[in-house]
Amino acid sequence: MIVQGIIVDIQNRTQFKGEIEVSEGKITDIRKANHTIENYILPGFVDAHIHIESSMLVPSEFAKKAVTHGTVATVSDPHEIANVLGVKGVDFMLENEKKVPFKFNFGAPSCVPATTFESAGAIIDSEDIKKMMENPDIKYLAEMMNYPGVLFDDKEVLAKIQHAKNNNKPIDGHAPGLRGDNITKYISAGISTDHECFAYDEALEKLQKGMKVLIREGSAAKNFDALIDLLPDYYEQMMFCSDDKHPDDLLLGHINQLCERAVAKGIDVYKVLQAACVNPVKHYNLEVGLLQKGDDADFILVDNLHNFNVLETFIDGNLVAKNGESFIKSVDFEILNNFQTDFKTVPDFEFHAASEKIKVIEALDGELVTNQMEAESLIVDGNLVSNTDTDILKMTVVNRYKNDIPAIAFIKNFGLKEGAIASSVGHDSHNIIAVGVSDEMICKAVNLIIKHKGGVCAVTKTDEKILPLPVAGIMSDTSAEVTGKAYAEIDQMAKQLGSTLKAPFMTLSFMALLVIPSLKLSDKGLFDGNTFQFTSLEIK
Repeated sequence: MIVQGIIVDIQNRTQFKGEIEVSEGKITDIRKANHTIENYILPGFVDAHIHIESSMLVPSEFAKKAVTHGTVATVSDPHEIANVLGVKGVDFMLENEKKVPFKFNFGAPSCVPATTFESAGAIIDSEDIKKMMENPDIKYLAEMMNYPGVLFDDKEVLAKIQHAKNNNKPIDGHAPGLRGDNITKYISAGISTDHECFAYDEALEKLQKGMKVLIREGSAAKNFDALIDLLPDYYEQMMFCSDDKHPDDLLLGHINQLCERAVAKGIDVYKVLQAACVNPVKHYNLEVGLLQKGDDADFILVDNLHNFNVLETFIDGNLVAKNGESFIKSVDFEILNNFQTDFKTVPDFEFHAASEKIKVIEALDGELVTNQMEAESLIVDGNLVSNTDTDILKMTVVNRYKNDIPAIAFIKNFGLKEGAIASSVGHDSHNIIAVGVSDEMICKAVNLIIKHKGGVCAVTKTDEKILPLPVAGIMSDTSAEVTGKAYAEIDQMAKQLGSTLKAPFMTLSFMALLVIPSLKLSDKGLFDGNTFQFTSLEIK
């Protein structure tokens, strides 16, 4: 096979009219050639950190859509399914991804459960990590979220890191806001990346200390604008990632969108493509071609180097997408799950109190971090209830792995004026999270999730919509198009109920993520991410 176009040589910062010869999945020759074709040939895009599960798609269906945007590979942390099903969940991802022509590059989840302050469905200990690190299909140790464990020399944490070192595999970081001596010690443990930077100065310090910093732009956390100005000077140390990409967003684009935005800001196109294509391959030692003779034939054709409209995508010399049409076929797979809780009653969500003030989680649009604030209590018959006038709404996290008392907190900025929304996508343990205007509506939403053993839903007194997620309670068994359309409809319903958040369900899913400050809620109670301990809802 011969493919002609304007060849973009990122590493030598040149481009020329030429042709690529491919045989048995490899590039056998790259040469100059006279032709009239104006399309550009460049290496495929790589998402340097993503949880495939957050697309609500199994890997094979994610790949089917991602290739239409020029993505040929991902660095994938199966942390979400691991928290539900343990090593069995990771094995599911590995088995499913092998059925399609796409390069996923899964890591070993380092923090399952993420903390001891929540109930997960499984545990992955250092002995499990040892076995996984010896598996050639596992490419790296995924994000070390337990940075306190690193800083305080936790033996189990250090053992996991050592197993990665013993197998010469990279170690990913997760250290939002960590600065000074703390980040120096974190890096010295062997941790080489961070995708959690949300401020320019924080990212600059980490870059200057030798870390690779990922510019994250996902469905909830959006750090592109804060960090992109670092790329011109640090393009050899930076990569692009989405971290979490909801299905409706995946229908629209992927890493190609970040390249378009970066070039529109006037950043040198070779530096942009270095971050989007080259750096992940080199850092993680991926078996992904970089448009060099002898490489795997992984490359894309785009019509220009401004909008990066993807015309064709090749993986191992196979044409897997053309003009928005994917040639990857759906595959059969076993549906696994872990959902053990019974239906709830309205009194389960009551919180009896007498305090005049309460602590409130302030959700921030487009951020994983939250603020802690105070608010006046609204008490009816001794029960703390939602106050739609002040947008202080009741929130719950319900243990889905066993019957237990729901945890209760209050949250601001969801804006609901009626009904409730709920989800079993709840980082990191994926318990059920719901927020609503009344205990009755919260109970209705939670029970709808339990009935389907997973999903995202929105309810009112007279209406309900749900996107079932039967695979581990976090992924659909259908295509990106079907899942994305259903998700978009439920997202729109949440906004019709009053939510002003850009991605209310994605924001909701992070309100139980204890490892990111400041105030969060686990199934065990209200948690202060700054002091790393439980705190009281009432202010006495």
